[in-house]
Amino acid sequence: MKRIYLDHAATTPMAEEVKQAMDNYFVKEFGNPGSFNYFGLKAKQALADARLKVSQILNCSPSEIIFTGSGTESINLAIQGLAKKFKGKKNHIITTKIEHHAVLDTCKYLEKEGFNVTYLDVDRYGVPDLEQLQRSITEQTFLITIMYANNEIGTILPVKEISKIARENNIIFHTDACQAAGYLDIDVQSLGVDMLTLNGSKIYGPKGVGVLYKKSSVNIDPIIYGGGQEFGLRSGTENVPCIVGFAKALELVQASREQEVSRLLKLSKKLIKGLTQIPDTILNGHPEKRLPNNVNITFLNVEGEAVLVFLDEQGIAAASGSACTSKSLEPSHVILATGMPYEAAHGSIRFSLGKSTTEEDIDKVIEVMPKIIERLRLMSPVKLTLKDVMEEIEK
Repeated sequence: MKRIYLDHAATTPMAEEVKQAMDNYFVKEFGNPGSFNYFGLKAKQALADARLKVSQILNCSPSEIIFTGSGTESINLAIQGLAKKFKGKKNHIITTKIEHHAVLDTCKYLEKEGFNVTYLDVDRYGVPDLEQLQRSITEQTFLITIMYANNEIGTILPVKEISKIARENNIIFHTDACQAAGYLDIDVQSLGVDMLTLNGSKIYGPKGVGVLYKKSSVNIDPIIYGGGQEFGLRSGTENVPCIVGFAKALELVQASREQEVSRLLKLSKKLIKGLTQIPDTILNGHPEKRLPNNVNITFLNVEGEAVLVFLDEQGIAAASGSACTSKSLEPSHVILATGMPYEAAHGSIRFSLGKSTTEEDIDKVIEVMPKIIERLRLMSPVKLTLKDVMEEIEK
């Protein structure tokens, strides 16, 4: 049985070209970039080349690129690092209710440390209310952290408009762009952001490596101490193979971006059309301003985890939420934030397409899903109507 992987938003397989770029730095060029000898200097040069390559893609200075151990660490460095710098001066952060837990849990931690956080509402499509953002700004606001594109429902957020609001109010703006690389423009000058997070596992690169772009005029404190690597902001011997792999992966996805976006849009539109033919279904996320590889559908009166089990029996891998919360039986906080009733949110399934996805794969999903949903609905004690759910969402 062919296995169909439709969980690219959780992680992507490593591209063969990325693996080849990394191979040399595991055994042959194994030196520590901090060592002043032949082996160390070779590693240091590889690190510098990777930093330059990433900076050119993001349109910034190499000194504004900080390599981290993950997207989560990058987010923590941005938010906590800035909070430490502002502690005792300003204490207000603005974010949204649909952020990744790396942002939300960091903000909750900072609330315990005496900071105030505003969690902006979103509409039924996952778009934050920019008027509420404007009203939430106070003299104490030092950071706005809002994602570029949502990892669960695929909605693309108005980052440029948010950047403008932040700039006009002299507030630093950080965006989690982990899902955006490979599909959207990540030119930091064009976006107008002060800090931006990326990670390797979403772009066909290695796991265990991330990037924080930090504008040179923004000052943050480190959250990891030691040898003072990464301009004193991220101590620890640099993971040279993964950093080289990250740079290669970013280069590859950006080079093929337009072609891949066009291909995936056709496939995702076909999947959306096919799945919404099933009665009592709702497309989550913005109908147009969405990532080209994301299809998130709520199937009323079924349990999402049960759908995944039946899909897996058919050789299809999908998700019922983000990978970070997949062990929880609670419905997605993102789906709930869009106004979806609790009982309905349980039936939300995310299909995230990627380079390996073919039209035959999409046809297979469209073929098997009606039977799966019908079977599960026969067993379900929940009997919601589409009319009642839509009325609840529109409230």
